[in-house]
Amino acid sequence: MADRSADLSVPTNLVEYSVSELAFALKRTLEEAYGLVRLRGEISGFKGQHASGHAYFVLKDEKACIEAVIWRSSFARLRFKPEQGLEVIATGRISTYPDKSKYQIVIDQLEPAGIGALMALLEQRKRMLAAEGLFDEARKRPLPYLPRIVGVVTSPTGAVIRDILHRLADRFPCHVLVWPVRVQGETCAFEVAAAIGGFNGLVAGASVPRPDLIIVARGGGSLEDMWGFNEEIVARAVAASAIPLISAVGHETDWTIIDLVADFRAPTPTAAAEHAVPVRADLHIKVTSFGLRVASRLQRLVEAQRSLLLAVARGLPRKIDILALPRQRFDGAGARLGRALKANAHAHCERLARSASRLRPHLVRNAARGGRDRLIGLERSGDRALVALIGRARHRLDARTQLLSSLGHHNVLARGFALVRDAEGRMLRRAAEVSAGERLDIEFADGHVPAHADGDERKRAASPKRSPARDSEKQGTLL
Repeated sequence: MADRSADLSVPTNLVEYSVSELAFALKRTLEEAYGLVRLRGEISGFKGQHASGHAYFVLKDEKACIEAVIWRSSFARLRFKPEQGLEVIATGRISTYPDKSKYQIVIDQLEPAGIGALMALLEQRKRMLAAEGLFDEARKRPLPYLPRIVGVVTSPTGAVIRDILHRLADRFPCHVLVWPVRVQGETCAFEVAAAIGGFNGLVAGASVPRPDLIIVARGGGSLEDMWGFNEEIVARAVAASAIPLISAVGHETDWTIIDLVADFRAPTPTAAAEHAVPVRADLHIKVTSFGLRVASRLQRLVEAQRSLLLAVARGLPRKIDILALPRQRFDGAGARLGRALKANAHAHCERLARSASRLRPHLVRNAARGGRDRLIGLERSGDRALVALIGRARHRLDARTQLLSSLGHHNVLARGFALVRDAEGRMLRRAAEVSAGERLDIEFADGHVPAHADGDERKRAASPKRSPARDSEKQGTLL
């Protein structure tokens, strides 16, 4: 031990450093020696951004590992965000962290290590979102049949928007709102998610109307070009959209996560426009067909109701049949009225004669005093009874006369009709009963007018002649 202590006390030319001086000297040496490097490895221990906005993780391979840090300003500019287990190529500067005596890489750029890494990340993200139910068919909403306003999220300068507008104009012109976004690059995912949220944030009836349908469209490209539509932020924005959404990203063979979350996936932007609205001409034909069917159905319904009405009308009695029985009773009562008055008067005459025959002069003298008053009373009673009887008969006669007047042919003549009779006073009902040159009497409501029949003898010769039995008929009622 003494010898060793003696050796340490021997003077030396070694420079003495403090811990900080050595640490920072190593930092400068390492940064000057390596500067900017590209480092390939697998991300491990990534738990998202720190509260400060920086990101810390480890890059590793089969034999070694290195600490990595991404400052907040660089993290916001990254095209691809770090994911646990993703193999990446990191571009940055080698440096040290003096507080813990370790070296690290400060990353400025980050990209997947080839298509295989991207596909692995894509499959991992698909499994995560599928587990949350974002791909379930039950949560997808039906598209509106005829949207009044269509919102399109795409680049305003590409061929995609021109194809969509052209197809919509051909099929069914409607109001189109375009929300311009970048369809590739670092800010693509944020802009697309913001556009979807912006359309949903519009209020119906405002100066900028709220669309009934959203189309997110982009042309074809590589997996890296379309990677913005595979980002989780876009998938969640589509899932949260209250407006039905059509995804039309890439060509028919291109699939992105937004296609799995959208309510409908169109193979191309043009196909999205075709599925968004129907063909106006076809719709017009369909509406016209419906109108013809309705008109035909209404016509059949009217015909059926008309047939039913005619059937019901045939079951009702005719006016002449309704009045036939009362008319017959009236005629019978009118015929009996005259005979009854005569019979009544004759019966009273006989009773008076019988009473007069029983009177004797001596009986009259004997009963003159006592019977004069009684006779006067009987005479007065008889007069009152006769007056009452005659009043009732007159009332019945007036009523029947009024009924006869209302049902008689004079009222018919007063309405503008005329009654034609031949020279013998027989009523003529048909033109065939009139002979050429025959004298006629035409009765109007206010009098008679004589006339002569004139006409084609040849035609009248072909007309049926009046039968003697017909000529012998008496004039009937016009009713």
